[in-house]
Amino acid sequence: MCLAVTEELLRQRAEHNNCELFSLEEISLHQQEIEKLEYIDKLCRDLKILYLQNNLIPKIENVSKLKKLEYLNLALNNIERIENLEGCEELQKLDLTANFIGELSSIEILKHNIHLKELFLVGNPCTEFEGYRQFVVATLHQLKCLDSKEIERSERIQALQNYRQVEKQIRDQEQAYLLKRAREKEEALKKIQEKAWENESRGALGSGGLVGSGGGLCMLGRQAWAPSCSRQQGYPTAPEKEYQEWEIDKDDEEDRAFWEEPTPYTPESRLEAHRYLEEKRRVKENIRYLVVFILKVYFFIFVTRLHFFLKDDEENNQFILDLAVYRHLDSSLIDVDVQPTYLRVMVKDKPFQLVLPAEVKPDSSSAKRSQTTGHLVISMPKVCTFLWTDTIQSYLERVEKLEADPSKYSFPDVANIIQEKERTGKGPINLQQQKVIDTENSYVDFEDNQDVPPLR
Repeated sequence: MCLAVTEELLRQRAEHNNCELFSLEEISLHQQEIEKLEYIDKLCRDLKILYLQNNLIPKIENVSKLKKLEYLNLALNNIERIENLEGCEELQKLDLTANFIGELSSIEILKHNIHLKELFLVGNPCTEFEGYRQFVVATLHQLKCLDSKEIERSERIQALQNYRQVEKQIRDQEQAYLLKRAREKEEALKKIQEKAWENESRGALGSGGLVGSGGGLCMLGRQAWAPSCSRQQGYPTAPEKEYQEWEIDKDDEEDRAFWEEPTPYTPESRLEAHRYLEEKRRVKENIRYLVVFILKVYFFIFVTRLHFFLKDDEENNQFILDLAVYRHLDSSLIDVDVQPTYLRVMVKDKPFQLVLPAEVKPDSSSAKRSQTTGHLVISMPKVCTFLWTDTIQSYLERVEKLEADPSKYSFPDVANIIQEKERTGKGPINLQQQKVIDTENSYVDFEDNQDVPPLR
């Protein structure tokens, strides 16, 4: 699997710049297992500092359009030659420490980087060539410091004087190294093919092993995690324990054989070690995920479910829930959450949720637990709902409080209530017929005083 630089990765590592790439000036992509450089020159044109150390990059590419780049760190990668840096016009510092650069003549491409002041090549095969430092100093006139050591003027003059002779020595050593690298590549390819054939044979025979880079769990992995699952269920573990110890010893022996095997220090061996570690990590993660999954399924299926009883207490206008919680379970592991329309109870991280038939008052709810059975009893008052019987009863109680003698109150007599006749108008208001009031019949107990003169 080839991991490349993606836009998502760039934005993730550009958090200090609000994930904006067009104005990004510095980004760190170290230890990201990157094997291919992409998108950097298209999305981050204003980069000045780029950290790419400790990855698996085999080739310098897609950075030539970074005109403002001043510092490029490619230490601890799989680079074998210097290339594609002509467009980095402002490049001042280049770090290629601990790579696999054996083609020393490739540094001539850096002549175009006129602002280059510092170069680091320590840890590369080319540094073992006789005349290495003199060749670099004489080739790159603009360089001020090589491998953390300042270049003196006298050293440069002497390197220029012996340039022809040193160049010939470097070319011969370089040619020998390239032939050696060609043989190493052939041996690495042959080894990969042999391992692939061996893995296919193991898969056909059903003896387990690690198959492919993304093959997931093998037979060995499944047998390794089975005993741990058995212990969780309480089954006998003696045979499984013995087999598990044997597998662990065998795994350690395989690891020891892998790391103690003599191999040349090449990009292929470094990549092989990385693949081996990744495969081991992937197998362990898959085992852990499967064990967690099995345990979750086990608890979901075999753990007794909680029984409950919901009672509608109409007399007290409330709901009562009786939840059969485990008797010996600590009450601190129970969490009750009452909402207006539903109820949720967390019993040791396992949820119990129930939709209520009617709306309740969460603030007035209460929860109690029985000390004998361990059952959880939750009382949830309903939202006020008046019944007609309650309303009539309360009305009569209020009437009794208002009347001094309850036997005297009665409903009004509506038999003699008649509607007043409507006035019929006959012409203008001042011409309307006046209503005649019979004073004699209006007041029965009225006494006429003769001394009072009549009204005019």
